Amino acid sequence: MFLFIAAALLGALFLAWRLVASVDYLYPALYQPAGIGAHIDRFAPENRYRNGFGETDRDERQRLFAAIGRAIRDDGRGLESLSYHDPAGKRLGSLLRPPEIVHLRDVARLVSGLEMAGVAALLVLALQIAVLRRRRRRLPPARRMLLMTGAGFLLTVAAVLLLGAKRVFYSLHDLIFPAEHQWFFYYQDSLMSTMMKAPDFFAYVAAALAVLAIGLLWLILFAASRYTSRRSQPR
Repeated sequence: MFLFIAAALLGALFLAWRLVASVDYLYPALYQPAGIGAHIDRFAPENRYRNGFGETDRDERQRLFAAIGRAIRDDGRGLESLSYHDPAGKRLGSLLRPPEIVHLRDVARLVSGLEMAGVAALLVLALQIAVLRRRRRRLPPARRMLLMTGAGFLLTVAAVLLLGAKRVFYSLHDLIFPAEHQWFFYYQDSLMSTMMKAPDFFAYVAAALAVLAIGLLWLILFAASRYTSRRSQPR
C-alpha cells in the first residue's frame, strides 16, 4: 500500500512537472500578476555586471526564460550562448555570468535525476496494477486513499508554513547543491535572479505544481481503485 501510494505520488509530481514545463513554468501567465516586469524595470538598471537589460521588452524576457528552461531540460547545453536584445534586435550583452551557468547546470542535473525517478515511479505503478490484476487483488477504496494522501498533503503544507517557505527554500538549496557552487544571487549581481524574481516566482510555480500534482494523484488513485475492484470480481 505504501509503495503504491509513494509511486503514485512521485508519478503524479512528474506528470505535473512536465505539464507545467510545457507552458514555460507559467512565466508568461505570471509575468504581469506576479509583478515580474516591474521588478525587472527596477533592478535591471542596478546590475553591476550587465548593462542595458532594462531596454528589453516582455517578449524578449519571455524568450530568454523559455530558452533557460529548454537548456535545463537539455543538460544545460546552450546556456553560455544566451544573449539579450532590444526591441529592434540589437544585441545588448550576454545574459548569464559563469556562476549562474554553473548553478543552472546543477539544476539541470537535478531535474534529469528527478525526471528519471518520475519515469521509474510510473513504471512501478503500472507493474503494481498489473500484479494486482493478475492476482485478482483489489486496492483499498479510493476515498480511503484520498483521505490518507490529503492528510499527508495538509501536514506538509502546515510544516512548510510553520518553518517559513523562504527558509525551507534556502535550506533545500543548501542541502541539494554543492557547497562550493554559488546558488544565491543578489538582484544587483544577476540578471537571471532579477528576470525570475527569485524566490517569489518559484513560490507560484510550487503552488501550481502542488495543486496539479494532487489533482493528478487523486485521479490516479481513483482510476486504479476502480480498475482493480472491477477486475478482482470472480468470473
